[in-house]
Amino acid sequence: MLAESKGIRLEHISKIYQDPKTGKDFKAVDDANIVIEPGSFVTLLGPSGCGKTTTLRMIAGFESPDEGEIYLGDQAINELTPNKRDTAMVFQSYALFPHYNVYDNVAYGLKLRKMDKEDIHKKVMNILDLVELTGMEGRMTNQLSGGQQQRVALARALVVEPSVLLFDEPLSNLDAKLRVSMRTEIRNIQQRVGITAVYVTHDQSEAMALSDQIIIMNKGVVAQIGSPQQIYYHPNSEFVADFIGEANFLKGRIESKNGSQGVMDINGCKVDVIDIEKFGEGSEATLVLRPEAATLGDSGQLECKVLLSCFMGSYQNYHVTVGNIVVKITEFNPKQKKIYQVGDTAYVRFEASDVHVL
Repeated sequence: MLAESKGIRLEHISKIYQDPKTGKDFKAVDDANIVIEPGSFVTLLGPSGCGKTTTLRMIAGFESPDEGEIYLGDQAINELTPNKRDTAMVFQSYALFPHYNVYDNVAYGLKLRKMDKEDIHKKVMNILDLVELTGMEGRMTNQLSGGQQQRVALARALVVEPSVLLFDEPLSNLDAKLRVSMRTEIRNIQQRVGITAVYVTHDQSEAMALSDQIIIMNKGVVAQIGSPQQIYYHPNSEFVADFIGEANFLKGRIESKNGSQGVMDINGCKVDVIDIEKFGEGSEATLVLRPEAATLGDSGQLECKVLLSCFMGSYQNYHVTVGNIVVKITEFNPKQKKIYQVGDTAYVRFEASDVHVL
């Protein structure tokens, strides 16, 4: 039985480093305010250097914030060393002991706590069963596959019964197929034991598959926090929309509005839009159009010319120009649909509910 899951709260957290080239200070994390609910799976996502790993290391205690306070449950933990925090880390490199077998690797943290031998054996065997490594306890870690080594690392973290499990890009050393199966296993195990998990990755599909909430970071700043659906369908900036999935950006002007609905002028074409409360008539705006939200037709909202028409089996891949903007379209199940060829004039069609205005 694992310890009770706890939430995490970061209040106005900043981490300042000195640039070795210029000697100037810069904020690797800048005034981050994050609330992670108990038992949830939250992913810190962003490009290299965005501050996600620094944030994770501050939660773990490997780095100290220069400003702000971190709470685990109701306890302020800034002053606690990593071993005094109720957390456990699964590392990118697994960090297994090569001279120990699987059993001793998993039991290591319990032995440090000077636990009774019988209790250690019971806990280790239960955790090995949970990660489906029963029968492998006598093997040396160099006799295991990458996926099996990752499970040992996960078991070693879980067996000490932490309130929070931290993951530092744990699947980046695995091949693509194994990554997909391991992320499913990690999510299943997290849900079964109900532990709070904080996961760092730069892989968007990994974040979407695993998370209850995604925290997107950019240049040390929290850009947006939301569920995978919220982040994907309602991004709050072009950076977020472009980082999660693929997006077309069509600039235009709000021509008229009535409450939250209105008409947008894009390249002389009139487009119905919704959820535009924050825009005034005549203001500039950007339409976010996902490739799979659009189709081509003989009539529609935006006149275009076909630049690329490529059959990909399950979908037809189009690149078209609307004015001087290239728009990508992924038209699924094209078998019974009209296929447009390069040079054809057509229209981009979409529903107002399938686009988002920035």
